[in-house]
Amino acid sequence: MAKLKIAFFGIKPNEINYLKEKLTEQDLIFFKENLSSKHLNKISDVNILSPFLHSDIDKKIINSLKNLKYITTRSTGFDHINLKDCKEKNILVSNVPIYGDNTVAEHTFALILNLSRKIFKSFDQIKETGSFSLKGMQGFDLKNKALGVIGTGSIGSNVIQIANGFQMKVLAFDVNPDKKLSKKLGFKYTKTLIELLESSDIVTLHIPLNTHTHHLINRDNIYKMKKGSYLINTSRGGIIETDALIKALKKKHLGGTGLDVLEGEKTINEELEIFTSNKCEVYDLVEGYETKEQDMKVIIQNRLLVNMENVIITPHNAFNSKEALLRILDTTIENIKAFANGKPINLV
Repeated sequence: MAKLKIAFFGIKPNEINYLKEKLTEQDLIFFKENLSSKHLNKISDVNILSPFLHSDIDKKIINSLKNLKYITTRSTGFDHINLKDCKEKNILVSNVPIYGDNTVAEHTFALILNLSRKIFKSFDQIKETGSFSLKGMQGFDLKNKALGVIGTGSIGSNVIQIANGFQMKVLAFDVNPDKKLSKKLGFKYTKTLIELLESSDIVTLHIPLNTHTHHLINRDNIYKMKKGSYLINTSRGGIIETDALIKALKKKHLGGTGLDVLEGEKTINEELEIFTSNKCEVYDLVEGYETKEQDMKVIIQNRLLVNMENVIITPHNAFNSKEALLRILDTTIENIKAFANGKPINLV
C-alpha cells in the first residue's frame, strides 16, 4: 500500500518527533501555523489533514484538495470542519472523543475558586501595591452551594465528582439525562433549563456548540439566574450571548463570570488589523453559520469583559495539560492507523 501523505497544522516543535516515531510508514508534513488558503499549494496532494481547533476546514479548502480522503482533528469539538461538504466529497472525519475530561473539569474549578476566593484580585493587589489589606477580599464557601451543571457527559460528570468533594449540592440539566449516573454521583436532574438557572449559585457549561446550543444562555433567560450567582464557561464562547452577559454583570445581577472561551475569540488576535482596516473576516463556531459584519462589535464586547473586575478570563487553556496533550496525539495516531488499515474509528 502506498504511503499516505498527512499534513499536520497547529503543531508544536516537541510534537513532531513523537509523531514521526509513531507514524514511520506515512509521509508527514508539519506546519506550526493554522491551516488557511495560503497553504493550499503546499498540500495539494495530501490524503489526510490533522488540524487543531483554530484551523477552519471550509468549502474552499475541501474542494481544493482533490486527494483528501480523511480529516482527523486533534480535538473533541469538530465545529471548525464543514461536515456537509466533507460528506458530499466522501471525506471521513474523526475526532478525539476523550482526552481531557478531568483536565477541563479541574480548570473549571480553578475558575470557580478564583472567583469564590478572589485569588487573582488578592495576588494582583500584592504584586502591584505590596498591600496585604483584606478590604474587598472576602470570598464565599463552596460547601452547601448549589452547582448547576449543564451537560453531564464525560467532562460534566468529572465536574460533578469534584463538586462532591467540596460538599456542594449538584443540580444538572441535559437533553439526555443519565439516571444511572445521577444515582451513582448523587445529583438531581432538573426538568428544564430555567429550573436549573433559578436554583443554582454557580452555573457551569459543558456542552458542544451547535445550532441548538448557540446562545443557550441569552437575554431572555440570563435574568432567571439567581441574583449574585456566577457563570462558568469552558466549552465554547458562542453558547453565551456576550451582550446579555455584559449587561447582567453591569447590572450586578450576576456576581461574576469565569470564562476560558469567548464568543468570536479568534478575532482577538486580529484586533490590530480590525482597528486599522475596520474589517476582517470572522467565522462563528457554529456549523454553517458565518458573519463578516460583527467583528468590531465582538472585539469591543470582549474588551469590556476583559476589563471587568468580577470577570476571570483564560485563553482557551482548559485543555492544556501535559497529560491531555499526549492523549490527543496518541488518539490521533490511533485514528490514522485505523484509517490506513481500512477500519476508521472515532468518526463524527
